[in-house]
Amino acid sequence: MSGSSRGSGPVGVGVIGAGVISTTYLEHLTSFPDLEVLFVADLELDRARSQAEAHGVPRWGTVEELLAVDEIEIVVNLTIPAAHAEVGRQAVAAGKHVWSEKPLALDHASGADLLEAARASGLQVACAPDTVLGAGIQTAMRALARGDIGEPLTATTLFHVPGPDAWHPSPEFLFARGAGPLFDMGPYYVTTLVHAFGAASSVSAVSSTSRTTRTIGSGPKAGTEFPVEVPTHHAALVSFEGGQSAQSTFSFQNALPRMGFVEISGTEGTIVLPDPNMFDGSSQLWRFGSDEPTTLEAVGSTQGRGSGVLDLARSIRGGDPVRASGELAAHVLDVLLAISEAAETRTVVDVASTVAKPTPLAEDWDPTAATL
Repeated sequence: MSGSSRGSGPVGVGVIGAGVISTTYLEHLTSFPDLEVLFVADLELDRARSQAEAHGVPRWGTVEELLAVDEIEIVVNLTIPAAHAEVGRQAVAAGKHVWSEKPLALDHASGADLLEAARASGLQVACAPDTVLGAGIQTAMRALARGDIGEPLTATTLFHVPGPDAWHPSPEFLFARGAGPLFDMGPYYVTTLVHAFGAASSVSAVSSTSRTTRTIGSGPKAGTEFPVEVPTHHAALVSFEGGQSAQSTFSFQNALPRMGFVEISGTEGTIVLPDPNMFDGSSQLWRFGSDEPTTLEAVGSTQGRGSGVLDLARSIRGGDPVRASGELAAHVLDVLLAISEAAETRTVVDVASTVAKPTPLAEDWDPTAATL
């Protein structure tokens, strides 16, 4: 198939990866009229069957079986980060569009190779996070576009938690290459910054690791120790092509949790955004000389994870640009890779790509509407 529309009606979807995150995806994907979830695949077939049956999906099985289903136009790739690029390439080779969980890949070359393969086949790649499409962040983006804080100049973001080893039943992959707080949580914050400022140009950073091993705190493997393979704290200064800057920290080693903080300041005021890992939440707008903020209530869709898959499906049918595009995700990956390299080398590192700043969604954008 090519990237053009196959016709009208719902777009067929297959989900690869039936782990923890698949539940919220399947809840939403099966509720959108413009999508039809046809297959769930996983290396553990019992897990694929369980998720398919729980969400009314008619078929389950192996990745190879999923990719052979002609009616599937979009593959939703929910595998572990180390497999994202490889599974994406398999889907493209099978003639499928791809929605990938973040990060798009673990290195620049793998991400660029996936995007080039898709372009050569007339296919599209899109990528999480799609939380940025939710009412919370989009309301803030519309406020920035209106000039509510004047010209945006600087930002501060914080993600500080003790770490997911305390609650996740299988947290080992979150402390392996391609994860850690930088690559696991960084995409939410950096994607929001690129929506606000446009492309990043260079970064400087430092990092640290508080413990070389962690202990699983919940589930059947509770009490099991595992190695920490990546830094558990990064602090970065990001410069943007338009002259803006952002100070961002990503940490799995803070006893005092402080997460979801994004503050953007401009020539006429400051806006505090809602948590970029959520689809809802109000913003607080401060003006110079005011003693109290103005609350900007979120307006728009709060449907949750899978909204980006819906946006991709409508783009396939109608040709509108994909906001959570593979190109945007590749640039965000390059920013994260530059932060990692800058921390390792203690040098300023240029970002290897650029991307256009997405335009805000219309207030009436609605994943629950039947448009195809």
